[in-house]
This record gives sequence, C-alpha cells and structure tokens, in this order.
Amino acid sequence: MHNETVTVIFSDDEIRSQLNAKDAVQWMGEAIDDHHRGNLVAPPRAHADLGGGRIMFTAGQLRGSWFGYRSYDTFPAETGEQVVVLHDEATGTVRAIAVGNELGPRRTGAIGAVAADALASPTATVAAIIGAGTQAATQLWALTAVRNLSEVRIFSRNQARRDAFVERAKVLTSAECRGASSARTAVNGADIVILATSSPTPVIEADWLEPGAYVTTLGPKQQGRAEFGLDLPAIAAMIVTDSLAQIDAYDPPNVLVGTSQRDRLVSLGAVRAGEVARPEADRISLFFSVGLAGTEVYLLNRLMTSARE
Repeated sequence: MHNETVTVIFSDDEIRSQLNAKDAVQWMGEAIDDHHRGNLVAPPRAHADLGGGRIMFTAGQLRGSWFGYRSYDTFPAETGEQVVVLHDEATGTVRAIAVGNELGPRRTGAIGAVAADALASPTATVAAIIGAGTQAATQLWALTAVRNLSEVRIFSRNQARRDAFVERAKVLTSAECRGASSARTAVNGADIVILATSSPTPVIEADWLEPGAYVTTLGPKQQGRAEFGLDLPAIAAMIVTDSLAQIDAYDPPNVLVGTSQRDRLVSLGAVRAGEVARPEADRISLFFSVGLAGTEVYLLNRLMTSARE
C-alpha cells in the first residue's frame, strides 16, 4: 500500500492560535544553541533582483533532520505574504508550509526575548518601546515570557499609531502600558529599550540610557541609514548579534563594519554557551537583531511536531 506523506499547511490564524510566547522563546533559544554548535547551517540571506523589486530568501538546514527556506518580497504591494517551507532532509519531501505574515515577526520577537533573557538584568521590569508596528508588538509578546514587566512605555512620532499600540500592548501584557511624549521620556529610567522603527536617522541618544540598560535594535542598521548613532555601540560593554555572517553580508555595509566596534561583536550563541562573560550589572548591553537564517524553518518544524503530538 502506498503511504503518502501529508504536507501540513499553517495559516496566519493557525500561527496566532497555536504558537505561544513561552514555546517560541524556548525553541528559538535551542536554535541559537544549535547554530553555535554547528548543527544549524545558516548562511546570509540571498535575493533575486526582478527590476521592480526583489525576492528575498533565507535558507537553513538542521543537519540530519531538515532543510528549508523563507521567501518574501520588496515589491510595493501593501499586503504581500511570506512563505516558509520545511523539507525532510532524507527524502526532500515538503513536510510543512506556512503562508502569511505571522511566523516571521514572531520568530524575530522570540529571538529578541532570548537575547533579553541573556543580557538584560534579571530584575528588569520597565520596558521602553520606540516604534508601534508589528515588530514592536511581537517583541513585547515574546518578552513577557522571560521578564515580569511592571511598566511599558511606548513612543511613536505618529500620535494615532502610538495610542493604538498602547491599546494593543494592554492585550499582550498585564503591565501598565502608556504612551510617552518623547523617545527620551520613554527611555529615561527604562531597564529594557526596544528600537523597532524604520527611521534612517537615530531615534535615541546614548546618554539617555540608564546604567545597566539593555537595548535591542530591529530597524535600519546600515551605513548612511540607521535608527541609532555610533554613540550607542561605543558606550556598550557588550555588543551581541544573532548572526555574525549576516552582519558582514549587508549591502550597504552594517554600521559597525570598518569600525573598531565590529571586532567587539560577539554571537548570542557564545553568550548562552558561557564562552563570553555577561556584562556587569551597571553596564549597557546592545543586541543587533539581524535575523539568523533558518530559524523560521526551525520554528515551523517545532510547531508542526507539537501540533501532531
């Protein structure tokens, strides 16, 4: 009798209902560890230039288990969807597909929480979020799995978006959520600072930060276009990223490339493995979130396996 393998397809609604923050953070921590040990193959992203836009690809392989990829585009359409495809390594069979825009940002949020858990003070309770989009929301969604927040301050230059995000944040956390009148007001006294903007120019200044603050940057971080200035990595006691390979593959180059700060950059996997000492309690740490390739597929595989149990 012929035994066919059924491909599991996940929609955005299914991702939202089946993926919880605690599991996502645990699985992305395991992915970071697998990459550090050499089990997860994660080359820099690639692209195909089609003139009016690009198709972007991130691919990965968990040795002895699976391989797969994520594809997305840079075309100007307002509602483009991403595709994540998981193949069985031994047979090449497509085991699962995720179609939509939920899996990618939740993966990024979960990696952000892995970094926050490794670098932020264990007693951190106040978070400042600069930005009011999807990435800001998934960072907060995941952060609640690793820190017991008491206050979340939100700043966006767009008042309407700021107010709307405050209401959205209240659904994601039991902490007090409020809008801030400025980025400086949001950051002042915050233990955790999340930069999640599309700004090509700095949205905060390094001297606004409290001693011991943890900062993560998700927005632009290339030379000539970055949401922070070089004053920030200059004062950080530790600069960490999820993918050193991706840092060096940016075009235009990452802001750290060609500076003395690039030599200080370490991988999140090395921090988790205890190979790099974590910063002292009163020192600032900075996480460059660049998107470790293969982690979307890693997350899809774990989600599929969990759904079948």
